[in-house]
Amino acid sequence: MSKIKIMSENLANKIAAGEVVEKCASVVKELVENSIDAKSTEIRIDLINGGLKSIKISDNGIGMEPEDALLAFERHATSKLTREDDLFFINTLGFRGEALPSIASVSEVNLLTCSDNIGTHIVKKGGKLITNEPVGKNKGTEITISDLFYNTPARLKYLKSEQYELANSVSFIEKLALAKPEIKFTLTNNEKILVKTSGSNNLLKAINEVYGMNIASKMLEIKAMNDDFTISGYVCKPEILKNNRNYMNVFVNGRIIKNYDINKAINDAYYNYKPDKKFPIVVINIETDPTLIDVNIHPTKQDIKIAKYNDLYTLILDTIEDVLKKNLLVQDALLRLPEANETKQEVLKTREIEEDYLSLLPKSINEELKKEENKEEEKKVEKTTVQTKLSFQEEINKDFKKLNLHPIGQIHATFIVAQNEEGMYLIDQHAADERINYEKVKKEFAEKEFVQVPMLIPITIEFPTSDFLIIKENLEYLKELGFEIQEFGLNTINITAHPSWIKDEYSDETIKSVMDMIINEKNKFDRLKFEERLIQTTACKMSVKANTPLSIESMENLLKRLEECDNPYNCAHGRPSIMNFNNYELDRMFKRAMN
Repeated sequence: MSKIKIMSENLANKIAAGEVVEKCASVVKELVENSIDAKSTEIRIDLINGGLKSIKISDNGIGMEPEDALLAFERHATSKLTREDDLFFINTLGFRGEALPSIASVSEVNLLTCSDNIGTHIVKKGGKLITNEPVGKNKGTEITISDLFYNTPARLKYLKSEQYELANSVSFIEKLALAKPEIKFTLTNNEKILVKTSGSNNLLKAINEVYGMNIASKMLEIKAMNDDFTISGYVCKPEILKNNRNYMNVFVNGRIIKNYDINKAINDAYYNYKPDKKFPIVVINIETDPTLIDVNIHPTKQDIKIAKYNDLYTLILDTIEDVLKKNLLVQDALLRLPEANETKQEVLKTREIEEDYLSLLPKSINEELKKEENKEEEKKVEKTTVQTKLSFQEEINKDFKKLNLHPIGQIHATFIVAQNEEGMYLIDQHAADERINYEKVKKEFAEKEFVQVPMLIPITIEFPTSDFLIIKENLEYLKELGFEIQEFGLNTINITAHPSWIKDEYSDETIKSVMDMIINEKNKFDRLKFEERLIQTTACKMSVKANTPLSIESMENLLKRLEECDNPYNCAHGRPSIMNFNNYELDRMFKRAMN
């Protein structure tokens, strides 16, 4: 007797549910995306106990005919693909026809839908049809999912707490509201509104509705294009960085995606403006020909493969770098935002939506929105030239010089206190000096004219065999950097000269750091990345340390050298070098100003 048998349709759906439906947020995602594909302009999500008890999605989309409503519960039934070639031109969020039958196989589904005059009411439980009848209903669809995973105890056991499941659903709807600012979203839990957007099709307003005014007022617009990609959206000033990547919102052709390569391009653009473990808040839309992307590589459809990625990487990197360079980045000390882990409860609170958003925005943001409207016709964005970048640099230097800072003392021999007519400034002396040294060493690397400095006492370093083999493989490269190195016995090297960008007083420590960095790279050695980290490390070790008393003359000299930097506002590792307390803020702190 044959041991191999074809499984039942219901069993196949349960197996598919294990891939498509992982948690309550997975159900919310699949059903809301169906509503979007149905051309809805208003979508409401009502949860009971975070979705553990009930999930109801209501929309005003095109609805379904009675026969389509019943057919939608069959596996691989879809209106979005009709032939094989359509797989290469996907313009909808859903296309596989797996979500609804998978969800229906592990829950109770109550569907009300109408596309014309007469609606359809369908009830399914565990994949079995309970009810199929005509009903009166307005155009659109309402679908309620109850008792999720009631018939798959193993899956049910791994659902988390109500707050965890709720937070995941809220996070997804917030991202979707940013991806689709033209759609009005409302999300409730136990009849309490948690997310509400206006569907105004104004992305900056949507950012305010999702993240609040503090973040919206710190966003910078980006817009650029090349032959294959168009990018637009907003990126944050480096003063509101977060502890995780959850605030990096990237949409490709309207689809929420999580893609390592795109996130890398964004992080690389912020490289000189943030520490490694901090991440920016961004909302970036990428439009491209559907044939250049493959969304059919993961059950959740949240990862994609991108053709011509290098072109997209360059476009994202250059565009974000340019907009950051254009803006004065002296951070306001009184506008620090809590970190992401301090604001988890904010996800669950009701957000009030302002009636007249523009009137509430800071003047500068309001003016930018008006400029944006006036420039709507300017569709073609040319790639930034070297000359333009130089002009940005000159503007940044000019803006910093305009501050005309005068040092008046130190705090804890670590922070320089300076003032001008507009207020008080605190300068981290190590961060500022590190920026100065970083740009000096970087310039030497760019010119590749390394001068060797003979060492009075050569350094001899012995390595384990595995480490020595890595060093030996890179000996020629180290010589290119300006080191004079010879093999000196078993697994040992002798260094008799170092490049001029290493100060003599730090030579031993810096040279050993260079060797450690090469060893740590092992097989992943990337010359450009290595040189960047090397420059950062060297600049850090050369710079004045915290707890070092400085004379007023030394402070003036440090600020004067900082004025000449391309980016005076951050150290080489992205930490801020300067913060500002303006006069009004000082008055408000001491109750001299009460409003």
